[in-house]
Amino acid sequence: MSNNFRFAGGSPVRRRLSALVLAASLVAAAGCTNSGPSEPAEGEGGSTEPMTIRLVNGDVNPNWDDMQSDIGKVIQEKTGITLKQEFPVGGNDTDLFSIMVASGDYPDLVMPKGSAGKLVDAGALIDLTELIDKHGPNIKKVYGEYMNRLRWSNEDHSIYILPVTGVNNKYFDAGGGFQIQHRVLKELGYPKIETVKDYENAIRTYLKEHPTDADGKPNIGMSLNAGEWQILISTTNPAFLTTGAPDDGEMYIDQKTYEAKLHYLRPEEKEYFRWLNHMYNTGLLDPESFIQKYDQYKAKIASGRVLGTIDQKWDYEQAEYVLKKEGKFDQTYARLPVTLNESYKDHSFQETGYLAGWGIGITKSAKDPVRLIKFLDYLASDEGQVLLNWGIEGVHYKVENGKRVFLPEYQEMKTNDKNGFKKKTGIENYFIAPRYGDGVKDPSGNYYTTIFPEQVISEYTEADKETLKAYGKTVYKDFWPSEDEFPMRPYGAAWSISFETGSEANVIFEKTQDIMKKRVPEAIMASPEQFDAVWDAFMQDLQKAKVDKLNEEYTKMVRDRIKLWSGE
Repeated sequence: MSNNFRFAGGSPVRRRLSALVLAASLVAAAGCTNSGPSEPAEGEGGSTEPMTIRLVNGDVNPNWDDMQSDIGKVIQEKTGITLKQEFPVGGNDTDLFSIMVASGDYPDLVMPKGSAGKLVDAGALIDLTELIDKHGPNIKKVYGEYMNRLRWSNEDHSIYILPVTGVNNKYFDAGGGFQIQHRVLKELGYPKIETVKDYENAIRTYLKEHPTDADGKPNIGMSLNAGEWQILISTTNPAFLTTGAPDDGEMYIDQKTYEAKLHYLRPEEKEYFRWLNHMYNTGLLDPESFIQKYDQYKAKIASGRVLGTIDQKWDYEQAEYVLKKEGKFDQTYARLPVTLNESYKDHSFQETGYLAGWGIGITKSAKDPVRLIKFLDYLASDEGQVLLNWGIEGVHYKVENGKRVFLPEYQEMKTNDKNGFKKKTGIENYFIAPRYGDGVKDPSGNYYTTIFPEQVISEYTEADKETLKAYGKTVYKDFWPSEDEFPMRPYGAAWSISFETGSEANVIFEKTQDIMKKRVPEAIMASPEQFDAVWDAFMQDLQKAKVDKLNEEYTKMVRDRIKLWSGE
């Protein structure tokens, strides 16, 4: 079992992992050990002479600036390295890395998302342990006590991947939950919205009074981004979050026994989907939710006609920027934790400890592994971390009373056009190396990242601030139960644990995903009288697919993870 790669369907609210979480496939876990590089001849690896490095990244970055931004140019100056990034055509990272393995044509660096197991099995990735020991002091400093979580498996302690999720991350805000437009809350006097029934009543009441927008086009009660892979984010993940379970992707883990099962098997989740069925049949759920493409969904959000959605901010914020540019701030969204009923708590912020997941690796074809590890080590240094997160002092930020603050023009751009901000400046565009998470301070007493209470608040619109003030909150996270209310999960998060490629459990899982993508929309769009029959058919299909075998294998994997991370 692999330590490092993400189980399909996970989408924690938190993660500015953007799209960290976007794969819908599981990956290999076991791996053959591949010895590290031999010690280079004297003079190799420490040079800053110009060198072009090929990096294949499974995560498409539409804001990639080809190192032409201010930050890109500084990195080239400091390291001599020019990155040439390649991304999957059409966004299919799984095929990209399968073809890579089949051809044996490897770049210098890879960010394989969920396909790292394929590369390890093929002997394509080098063990980075010795390189880090000799040339990676900043890398070791960033990971600190979590270095053992980088081990590949109980059988193979090699380090093939350097995870790029922030270490010791603290969450100051919430990016998920149920979204509802500020204008709805304001007109209704900022009502209590804690359950799905509260949420439904607010949308129903407002829609009754405002069936159309200013142009006479019909307003939409709630739309879900469920026509493509985001069905996991917008439709199925909320089923466990509204019923008191943490985000473990497609699996539910008993917090006492660590037994695993596909989360759709939980009876309480059936009742969440029954509520969606009710929303559909009463006309409050957009009937195009399960057939619309992502661009169509974003266009609806950008039109301002969608009163509510259930999503992660990173998935809809591009459309929200359009509303902000048009001054339609009251048609942007507040974010709230909503549960099936008062007996449940939203576990979005239940602690995981550091999740050693997706990241970057050096392949056996790399021209100079020592220089590459030094390059990554520079990015992980204090200087590199400030550069990647804040940019250049005097150009993008200044220091006032000992604190870093963005210059006004860049703060405005970061708030209202984050994609343009990234591409123009390069800030947050080079998270390809070990890095600190939000809430960690550098030696000057400043935060390494730009996500901390004062900065979060500075990015809120007046509509956000008005809504938060009305509810007596400072940031959206204040609506959620805090981390302190739940025990830490010793396995991290189940979505970061994966099956072996080609294993029986992996095949079963893929079958269950196909079944889910058919049956869940069918159940939601069925007549109320047919809902139970469709759901029963869903459960029967899962049993025929041998879901019990899947559950059994995954339980073992979770318990193995606990053993690996405990250092036993």
